[in-house]
Amino acid sequence: MNILSVIKKEWFLVAMVIAMILAVLIPEFGRSGGILHLDDVTGMGIALVFFLHGIALSPKALKDGVSNWRLHLFIQAATFVVYPLLWVIFGHGMQSIMPTALAFGFCFLFVLPSTISSSVAMTAIGRGNMPGAIFNASLSSILGVFITPFLIQFFMGLQGAQLNMMDSVLSISKLLLLPMVLGQVLRPLLFSWIEKHKKVVGKADKYVILLIIYNAFSDSVSDGIWHNFSIDYLIMSLAICMVVLFSIIHLMRWGAKFFGFDHADEVAAVFCGSKKTLAAGIPMAKVIFGADPRLGMILLPIMIYHPLQIFYCAILANRYQKHALELESK
Repeated sequence: MNILSVIKKEWFLVAMVIAMILAVLIPEFGRSGGILHLDDVTGMGIALVFFLHGIALSPKALKDGVSNWRLHLFIQAATFVVYPLLWVIFGHGMQSIMPTALAFGFCFLFVLPSTISSSVAMTAIGRGNMPGAIFNASLSSILGVFITPFLIQFFMGLQGAQLNMMDSVLSISKLLLLPMVLGQVLRPLLFSWIEKHKKVVGKADKYVILLIIYNAFSDSVSDGIWHNFSIDYLIMSLAICMVVLFSIIHLMRWGAKFFGFDHADEVAAVFCGSKKTLAAGIPMAKVIFGADPRLGMILLPIMIYHPLQIFYCAILANRYQKHALELESK
């Protein structure tokens, strides 16, 4: 019963593993242009997910969070400056010890925007600055539409992986930004309906991600990308993700104290500035890298990083909550 309760609670992580196993066993169903045509299905699913995100975003909360510019600069600098510097410092070394596609996966991880839902949720648990978290998580997603393709072009273009940045930006805008804006426009009409069905709607992004993972890994298996991939690379990837996550989070905590942030701003800064998005990252990867058969390997770092950041940040959020309660009781 304990095992079943764990599986039920962590069904998404279990489902990601199952999706990868299915890709190994029956890649013909999931590959692009295959029986299920998942490359077309997932494109429509991604647009739907970000349309729903647009409906869920509260304009009032965004307005309330605008004025705290020190917090905004701190979070966005962590996301789009500190993280990419890791690739500048360690990128060459990574390429020398692992397959190029896997190394580029870490490059992609480092230049992704922050999450929206989990950053805001962790901030809420930790009694942090909610308007600031909502504003920065949303701003990060919008900036990422433009900054992520640019940084990918800058870093990977130097290695001969030429990308059409303008096409990537336009494609990502149509796939992610346009549905989100449309969701905001239609929010007054659809918000109450979404709230009534939020248990089902809230899982839509996870269902779409699972289909994308199955599609990406089916393409990789069909093209034989994993033939030379050893368990050593998987362990190495896990270790790198853990070191990066712990280092960034504790750097953010030190930086927040150094700049004199109060408890609420520190919580928002740590959770919005340390996270990387899986929900937007995988669709971005499909646009930027197209039908590249190495996509499964490129996605591996963010797929490892995602559950790690959720797990560790959940522990940290509970600690912040206890600290907040102690402050309130004084």
